[in-house]
Amino acid sequence: MDAPTGKKLSGSDAVGTFGGLDLPRIAADIWNLKYRLKDADGAPVDDTRADTFARVANAAAEAEPVRMRKRHARAFREIMEDGRFLPAGRILAGAGTGRQVTLFNCFVMGTLDDSLTGIFNSVRDSALTMQQGGGIGVDFSTLRPKGAPVASIGADASGPVSFMEVWDAMCRTIMSAGARRGAMMATLRCDHPDIEAFIDAKRTAGKLTNFNLSVLVTDPFMAAVDEDAPWDLVFAGKVYRTVQARELWARILRATYDHAEPGVVFIDRINAANNLNYCETIAATNPCGEQPLPPFGACLLGSLNLAAFVRDPFEAGAQLDTGALAETVAPAVRMLDDVIDISNYPLREQREEAMSKRRIGLGVTGLADALVMCGLRYGSPEAASAAGEWMRIIQSAAWRASARLAQEKGAFPLYRPEAYRDNAMLKRLDADVAPLIAAHGLRNGLLTSIAPTGTISLFAGNVSSGIEPVFAAGYRRKVLAADGSRREEDVVDHAVRLYRAMHGEDAGLPEHFVTAQDLAPDDHIAMQAAVQPYVDSAISKTINVPEDMRFEAFGDVYMKAWKAGLKGCTTYRPNPVTGSVLSVGAEKDAGTGQGHEPMARAETLPGYTYKIRWPDSEHAIYITVNDTVENGKRRPFEIFINSKAMEHFAWTVALTRMISAVFRRGGDVRFVVEELKAVFDPRGGHWMNGRYVPSLLAAIGGVIEEHMRAIGFLEDDAPPAGIGGSATMCPRCSQQTLLHHEGCLTCTSCDYSRCQ
Repeated sequence: MDAPTGKKLSGSDAVGTFGGLDLPRIAADIWNLKYRLKDADGAPVDDTRADTFARVANAAAEAEPVRMRKRHARAFREIMEDGRFLPAGRILAGAGTGRQVTLFNCFVMGTLDDSLTGIFNSVRDSALTMQQGGGIGVDFSTLRPKGAPVASIGADASGPVSFMEVWDAMCRTIMSAGARRGAMMATLRCDHPDIEAFIDAKRTAGKLTNFNLSVLVTDPFMAAVDEDAPWDLVFAGKVYRTVQARELWARILRATYDHAEPGVVFIDRINAANNLNYCETIAATNPCGEQPLPPFGACLLGSLNLAAFVRDPFEAGAQLDTGALAETVAPAVRMLDDVIDISNYPLREQREEAMSKRRIGLGVTGLADALVMCGLRYGSPEAASAAGEWMRIIQSAAWRASARLAQEKGAFPLYRPEAYRDNAMLKRLDADVAPLIAAHGLRNGLLTSIAPTGTISLFAGNVSSGIEPVFAAGYRRKVLAADGSRREEDVVDHAVRLYRAMHGEDAGLPEHFVTAQDLAPDDHIAMQAAVQPYVDSAISKTINVPEDMRFEAFGDVYMKAWKAGLKGCTTYRPNPVTGSVLSVGAEKDAGTGQGHEPMARAETLPGYTYKIRWPDSEHAIYITVNDTVENGKRRPFEIFINSKAMEHFAWTVALTRMISAVFRRGGDVRFVVEELKAVFDPRGGHWMNGRYVPSLLAAIGGVIEEHMRAIGFLEDDAPPAGIGGSATMCPRCSQQTLLHHEGCLTCTSCDYSRCQ
C-alpha cells in the first residue's frame, strides 16, 4: 500500500522507513535490544528488521497447511513491513527462535483454593508462567479473611493480603534469577471482609511493589454508593461487618488519589458483556487491565497502526483509508490465530483454555497521531466520533475474518450458536457479519482488545501508543553506549516529524495538536467511551489528572467513567508516593534535557561508618556514608564499602562506585534501598537482629536505609523505596527521565520499564 506523502528524512542509523520517513534511531535501538534474534554469544542472527519480520511470519505460517504456508507468510510479512500491523513484543521476540518461551502476554491464574496446598500450588504455577515471560493476574477473593478460623489446624487465617506478599517475594526471586521484570495484578471483591486492608496495602513502605491492585466493583455496590446505603462485607455466606458504601468508595478513591492505586474493575459489567459468559466467569485481569480473563485464561496481542492508514496527512482532505484498514484486519486475525497453535504454554491448563476458546486481542495504536494527521483534536466530539467509527470498522472486519476462518478451519471448540443469536455486539456491526456467523460460527471467542503499546510504538517510529494522547511532541533521550559513554538524541512523535518534514523544521504545530498535558479528564473518558462499545475485551488506558485537582473532583472522574459505560478506570495523579510524570517544559518541543549532572564534592563531608558481620564471612564489612547539605538538609552523597576479605574486593569496589554515582546525581535516591533489599542469595540468607535478611547486599541496603532515617532524609513514616518525590529518577540509569504512561513506569534514557 502507498505511504503518506512527505519529504523523506535522511538518517544513517535508520533501519527502515514508515510514512515516507526514515525510522528514527530509537526504533533501531528497540529492535536491537528487544526483538532482534541473536545467538548464545550475542552475535546477530537477524541482520535487518525485514529478517525479524520474516522469522515471525514464517513461524506463524507453520500452523497453516503446507501448500499455503508461503502465501500466508508473505501476507503476514507485508502487513508488518509497511507498519500496518505490529505483533506484541512476546511474538516479535520469541516466534521462530526455538526458545522455550510463551508468545502470550497475558495470563490469569487458576481459581485459588482456600488451603495452604492450593495456595502454594498456585504460587508454583505463577512462577512457571512468569519464568516464560507471561504477566499474571490473581484473584484473592476466594481466600478467607484475616482472623477467620481454620478448623483443621485450630488457628486463625492470616488473610489474602498476607499471601499476596508470598507472590511478591516469588516475583522478586524470579527477577533476581535473570528473568524479565515481572508484572502481576491482584484483585479482591468489594464485599470481601479484608477489602479495606487490600485498599490500603500499598501505603506501607516497600510493600507489594511487584503488584498492581484493582478492586472488583459490582453493580449492587455502585447502586449502594448512589443510595448511600449500608454494605455488607461477606465471606462464605457470613456477614463479618457492615460499612457505608459511600465511605468504602471514598476510601478506594482516597488511596488512588494519594498513591495511584488501587484501580477499579467493574466486574459485573465485564461478565455481562463477555461473549463467552455462557461458559466462563471472569474475576481478574492481566496486569495492565486490557484482558479480563477466566481461570487459566491467556491472550496474545497485536495492534493495527492507525497512523499507517492516513491519506494526505495534514491536508484539507486528510482521511483514514478505512478500506485498507478493513483489508489488513483479515491477515492480522489469521496470524494471531496461528500463533495460538505455535506458542509454548507454561501450564497444561493454559493450553487447554486457549485452544478451547482461541481468544485473541487485536487492538490499535497510533490513534492520536492519526487524529492529528486528519485535523482532529484528541478528546473533541469529532475525534471521539471518528475513533468510534474506526474501531467499529475494525470490529466488523475482525468478526467477519473469524467467521471465514471458522468456515475454513472450524469454529472454536466451545462455540455455541445459540449464544450468538442475540449478541449485543453483532447488532452494532456491519449487516453482513451476522449471517456469516450464523452460517459458519466464529474461530475466536473474543477478538479485540486495546493494550498498552509503548515499546512496539517506539519500534514503529514513535507513533502515539494505544488510544492514549500524544504524551509529548518530543524529548531528549540519553543513550548509554557499550564503551560507557553517553550520547543524546531527539525522540520526536511520528506525527510531529511528518508535519515538520512537510512544512519545515521551524513550523509551528497545528492548533489541533494536543498532548496529555493539555487535556481534561473528560477528554480521556470521551475517547475511551467512544471506542469501548466495539471492543470485545477491555482497554488499557490511563486518565491523567492534574496534581492540584481537588479530591471531590477526582472522585467525579470515577463516577463519570462508570456512567459512561467503561469496564474499568485507572487514573494517574502526580503525588508524593509515585512521583510526577516527565516534565516536558512550557513548549511542546524536543530539547528539554531532564538528566541531573553530578553534584560537585565539597572539601569535607559529614558522615557515619557502620559495621556489619555476615555469617558466611570471616571478616566484618565497614560501610561509610558521607552526606552533602542541600537546602539546610543532609542527603547521601557517597558511600565506601570495605572489608579485609579479599573475595569481597571486586564487588565492593563496584558497588561503591555505582551507588556513589547515583547519589551524586541528586533527586530521590530511595530506590537504591529497594533494589538492594530485593536481592536474594540463591544459597540462602541469614537471621540478623531478629529478622531474616535474604542476602549480604540486602543487609547493605538495610544499612543505607538506617542511615537515611538517621540524617532525616527518610522520615520514619516515609516509604524507603520506589519512585518517590517529584524527582522521577530511573532506578537503572539514574537519569531524571522516568515517566508514568499507560499504566507503566518507562525510562526514556534506557530500556527500564515496569508496569504499575
